[in-house]
Amino acid sequence: MPKEFIYGKTMEEWGKENPLLAEITALKEVFWTNPKYNSLAGFFSLTLEDAIDAEERLARFAPYIAKVFPETAEANGLIESSLVPIPKMIARIEPFIQQELPGRLLLKCDSHLPISGSIKARGGIYEVLKYAEELALEHGLITVEDDYSMFADQKFKDFFSKYSIAVGSTGNLGLSIGIMSAQLGFKVFVHMSADAKQWKKDLLREKGVFVVEHASDFSEAVAHGRKQADQDPNMYFVDDEASKHLFLGYAVAAFRLKKQLEEMNRPVDEEHPLFVYLPCGVGGGPGGVTFGLKLIFKEHVHCFFVEPTHSPCMLIGLMTGLHDQVSVQDFGLDNKTEADGLAVGRPSGFVGKILEEKISGVYSVEDDKLFALLAILADTEEIYLEPSALAGFLGPVHLSKSHAGKEYIKNNQLESHLKNATHIIWGTGGSMVPENEMQKYYERGKKLLDKQVLCDI
Repeated sequence: MPKEFIYGKTMEEWGKENPLLAEITALKEVFWTNPKYNSLAGFFSLTLEDAIDAEERLARFAPYIAKVFPETAEANGLIESSLVPIPKMIARIEPFIQQELPGRLLLKCDSHLPISGSIKARGGIYEVLKYAEELALEHGLITVEDDYSMFADQKFKDFFSKYSIAVGSTGNLGLSIGIMSAQLGFKVFVHMSADAKQWKKDLLREKGVFVVEHASDFSEAVAHGRKQADQDPNMYFVDDEASKHLFLGYAVAAFRLKKQLEEMNRPVDEEHPLFVYLPCGVGGGPGGVTFGLKLIFKEHVHCFFVEPTHSPCMLIGLMTGLHDQVSVQDFGLDNKTEADGLAVGRPSGFVGKILEEKISGVYSVEDDKLFALLAILADTEEIYLEPSALAGFLGPVHLSKSHAGKEYIKNNQLESHLKNATHIIWGTGGSMVPENEMQKYYERGKKLLDKQVLCDI
């Protein structure tokens, strides 16, 4: 049940200010465009230089990454994913929507990032490496001119074993933090929410990570991790709700994407707009990517977040202007979704505030459609994603079919350029999912396709 008063107002009063709330609280899919969107607005607390600093730090660690994670050796320690066309997938979706999608649609396969197989490999691994570098510099173990492959030496592992790292997670961030921290030699504690998948907990334990299970949701898991770190001066807390280091690690993706688009001869400018659709949990991953993209492509890139109908925390935070001061539970939603990485009830206030004028919009999606899209992608392109990673696929549909989407196109004078547009669906995770689990996802998706769950898109 919703609260009687939410930040001093009744549900009826909030509904009058935000008419879309009625559909949101009725668990209907919505497409919301941001009335505060200002393509020319600046950033106040972070800069391009901050993102470049993050990219340079990852370059310093590349020799170490290549040495300890052989799967990255061919890329010289670069943690990056491919950008691929998905023509067969699009051909299967278009009959459902009864129209042709304008422009070129591509899939960004962060689902197959090395080491931890999700977008969280960007921010999570970066923050652990930054902390390790700070400790090593502080204690005179390295200089920034050294060959960082020495981090693989036993003396570094012995040194880092004196320190601990803690994080709260629904799953994928825990994997990236846990795998990287354990590899360096840290003791690492991952506090996991009730919706975290068992296989993710099992994998972490296999890596020597201490998994602390909670019966509550993501925000409570984070709170327990933060409390543990507060009590230990040698424990570092990775704060998924407010970390600028995670944020900057995600932002580096924009530099890499720019290069990939250039290699594919896909310009991004006034006549060739870029639309990006990003699944959103607490907001750090999509927020960091959006920050980086806006730094590079400015007003020519349009970023939309997507959340489950039961967990639209960033949507509610942005719509009301309250950010992390409210949760989906305050409005009577249960925050229960099969898209475990997106099962977050309260958004990051840090992300919401820094991007308040940069996010083009947010839309929501039903769980069943995620599974149906999973099955179609597997059948057509032989690419397997976890359910939450399919959320971006309906973005171009809503943008071209919904009234709000059409208004956004009109207001930003994009009508004549849509045929030249590039649409990128950000595939956020999936390659680490055990085969038997993925088969269950796939079979569920096939059954839902038989029930025509995509017919109302």
